Amino acid sequence: MNDSFADVTSRVWHAIGADDADWPATQLTTTGPRAVLPAAFDVTGLATGAVVVATVAAEQFLAARRQSGPRAVTVDSRESCAAFASERLFTPIGWTRPPLWDPIAGNYRAADAWIRLHTNYASHRAAVVRVLGAHDRETVQAAVAGLPAEELETAIVEAGGCAAVMRNRGQWLASAPGMATADAPPLTVVERRSTGTGPPDTVGEMPFHGVRVLDLTRVIAGPVCTKFLAGYGADVLRIDPPGFEEVPSLLPETTLGKRTAALDLTAPTDRAIFEELLAGADVLVSGLRPDALKRLGYDDGSLIAMNPGLIIASLDAYGWDGPWRNRRGFDSLVQMSCGIADAGATARGQAEPTPLPVQALDHATGWLLAAAVARALTRRLSHSVTARIQGSLIGTANLLYSLTPPTDHLSVAAPNDFTLVETSTDWGPARRVPLPGRIDGVAAHWSQQAGPLGRHPAAWATP
Repeated sequence: MNDSFADVTSRVWHAIGADDADWPATQLTTTGPRAVLPAAFDVTGLATGAVVVATVAAEQFLAARRQSGPRAVTVDSRESCAAFASERLFTPIGWTRPPLWDPIAGNYRAADAWIRLHTNYASHRAAVVRVLGAHDRETVQAAVAGLPAEELETAIVEAGGCAAVMRNRGQWLASAPGMATADAPPLTVVERRSTGTGPPDTVGEMPFHGVRVLDLTRVIAGPVCTKFLAGYGADVLRIDPPGFEEVPSLLPETTLGKRTAALDLTAPTDRAIFEELLAGADVLVSGLRPDALKRLGYDDGSLIAMNPGLIIASLDAYGWDGPWRNRRGFDSLVQMSCGIADAGATARGQAEPTPLPVQALDHATGWLLAAAVARALTRRLSHSVTARIQGSLIGTANLLYSLTPPTDHLSVAAPNDFTLVETSTDWGPARRVPLPGRIDGVAAHWSQQAGPLGRHPAAWATP
C-alpha cells in the first residue's frame, strides 16, 4: 500500500467498527496523488480511505461466500475523489439536467453572522418564503440582512425548513448539539444473534449477488451506499411515497443500478406489500430522520420481528444524541454548523463561508455505511450475527477533523482532470464517474440504468 495513505486508511477502517484483527490478508494497493482536492482538511485522504474500506469489505464478503482466499484490491486517489464529485461531474449528452441548487439556496449575510438556507425541496423553500416573505435571491438577501442569524435559523427550522448558521469549531463544541455529538463516531454497529437466513447459496461473480437491499434513502449519502452495493451485484429496490419529488438533478446519479417503486406506508394495502418486501430483505438502508420509521409503526423491534436476520442501517445529519437528533440536515448545513465552512474561510483568508470542494460528508458517510453493511453480511455468514448500524454526517465530520490537514492548497481540479465513462439513462446518454476501487477478477457494473422514481413494481427482482 502507498505508505502516504496507510494512516488514514487505518483510521477509516476503525471508523466502521472493525479492528486490526479484522483487516484481511488482502493485497491492497493505493495509487495516485496524496492530495487531489483543495481544502483545509484531508478530503483526499478521507475519500481514498472510504473507498478502500468499502471495497475491501466487499472483497471479504466475496471470499467468505466462496470460501476462497483473498483477492487483490486497488484504489486510486484521483478516482476516489472523482466519485466524491460525481453529481457535479455528471455530463448529459444532448439533453439538459436541472440545476443542482434551487435559485434561493445558498449563503446569506444576516445581521450578525452568515447563514445558509437549503431550499432544494419544495417544502423547505416554502418554509423560507413563509418566514421571510421573500421569493427570490434579492428579496431574501434584503430580508435576511436585518435579522439575527440564530433567531432566523430557529424560525426556519420551526417552520419545517432547513438552515444553518456558520459557527466556528469552538462555538459548535460549546453548543448543546455540539457537546452531545463531540465524540460521535461516523458509525456505530451493534450486533445481535441472527436466526435469519442469508442470501442464496448460489454465488455469482459479484460479491453481493442475490443480496436484497431495501432502499429508503434520498439525496446523496444513502444513495451512495446503495449504489455501491448495486454496483457489486445487490438487488436494490428503492421505495418512495407516490408522487415524491426528489431533487431532480441528482436522480441520474442516485438511481443508478436500482429499481424504484412507490408505496404509501399509511395505506394498508401498500403496508402489506412493504412488509412482505421487508420479510424477504437482507438489508434495510434508511436515510429518513431517526423518528420517521417509528412514527409509521416500524421501529427496530417491529422490523426484527418481521425479519430476524435483517441488517438495519440508518444515517442522519446531526447524530443520534442531543437536541438536534431529529433535525433536518444536509451536508452543506452540517459543514456550516460544525466549523468546517469557517475553517475553510480562515485558511483562505476570506470572510464568507468556504465549504469543502465536494459534499465529502455525504459521500464518505455513504461509502462507510456500505463498508459496514458488507462487513455485517460477512459476520452474519461466518458468525450467525446480524447488525444494527447507525451513521451520521456529524460523526463523519468528527473523523475528518481527526485527520492531519494538508500543508498547502492546490488549484481547484477541473472536470477534465478526471476520467468519465459513457453511460445510458432514461433521459438520454451521458458521461459519468466510474465506480472507484477494483477487486481482482471482479468487473463491477450496474444492471439498471438511472431513471425516474416509481417506475418499477414493488417486488424483488431476484428469486
